[in-house]
Amino acid sequence: MSVTSHQPASSPEPSPRDPWTGTVSGPPGSPGGPGNLSKPARISPLALAALVFCTVLLAGVAIFLASIFGPSTLIWLGFLAMVPLGLCLVGLRWVDRWDPEPRSMLALALLWGAGASVAGALLVGDTFTELFFEPAGVMDLDLFGAVIQAPIVEELTKGAGVLLVFWLNRAHFDGPIDGIVYGGMVGAGFAFTENILYFGSSYAEAGAAGDLAAVFVLRGLFSPFAHVMFTAWTGFALGLCAVRGNRRSWPVYLLLGIVPAMFGHFLWNGGVGIFFDSFLSFYFLLQVPLFVASIVAVVLLQRAELRLTALRLAEYQRAGWFTEAEVAMFGTPAGRKAAKHWAAAQGRATAMKQFTRTAMDLVSVRQRIAAGHGDGRDIAREQALLHQSFRQRAQMLAGL
Repeated sequence: MSVTSHQPASSPEPSPRDPWTGTVSGPPGSPGGPGNLSKPARISPLALAALVFCTVLLAGVAIFLASIFGPSTLIWLGFLAMVPLGLCLVGLRWVDRWDPEPRSMLALALLWGAGASVAGALLVGDTFTELFFEPAGVMDLDLFGAVIQAPIVEELTKGAGVLLVFWLNRAHFDGPIDGIVYGGMVGAGFAFTENILYFGSSYAEAGAAGDLAAVFVLRGLFSPFAHVMFTAWTGFALGLCAVRGNRRSWPVYLLLGIVPAMFGHFLWNGGVGIFFDSFLSFYFLLQVPLFVASIVAVVLLQRAELRLTALRLAEYQRAGWFTEAEVAMFGTPAGRKAAKHWAAAQGRATAMKQFTRTAMDLVSVRQRIAAGHGDGRDIAREQALLHQSFRQRAQMLAGL
């Protein structure tokens, strides 16, 4: 969803009615007034194939890790890695709370990060080093791997997952916040699997629970959002690409996102020893400010999204498709909360959720049209969503 506003290129088709009187008549061109709520959108065959592909790769990575640490050890390492993963998912849910993304696409992003991107990094990493940076084999590979190889290879493999969702989910991947959420999900999945590797390696090498606890605190509690922040840059850039209607220019935007992601990854991995003498100075002078800056940026984007929601829904209100009460209901946090409570009391929570989802889809489509980036598919989708919102309202009010 765009963070800038424009005057509408054209007004939505008007609908003369008062939808909350209890008597609902169909709008002009409506396919029939009150009816059943439209079925939830089914996952596309391509998206389903991508989900299966990522699941298979994740299973392959799990088998590989089990061969290193043993199946039983892998299980408890996985539970341990779920702690930072849970923190990341809670944080991303907070970012995504206003206009939630489809769960299937969120699952795809997470699975890509945990499976495909890890598999890609493991398979390509050594070859990448030998071909491009160290043909003579005299470099300190441990230092090189952490400071150079990891930022480049890992951000490329993670960025490929964000790009996949960008193309498979055109209807919902339409702004910077969406990109941050999808990039963050890919990063969270990658961090989950990588944490298992780090936790298992520290325990296997030292054979002491104290060393494992130290790694868990440093990676799982002090910096669980590192990969989330890196890959969020890639998603943010692709979100700008979507909202500006420049999807054919995706290579440029992808590059604009991956480069800062790589640089941030480089600073994170090489900060201690290259720029800072101690972990504490590195943590409080770099990691904490970066995290705080990321939170501030997300809050500013969310506020802009709130303003845009109210602006675009007001256009539909003037055209007669929504009432003033509905604009407040969909366009403000207080209105959303009140609507959820009302719907729950009436036993219509699912209907209200679908009605809200349609309204937010309309905001995104109207923004693309108003900004001059819409095409024939957007215009057709807008009309379909408007009639869908009419049917959803009628179904929700039926019998009241």
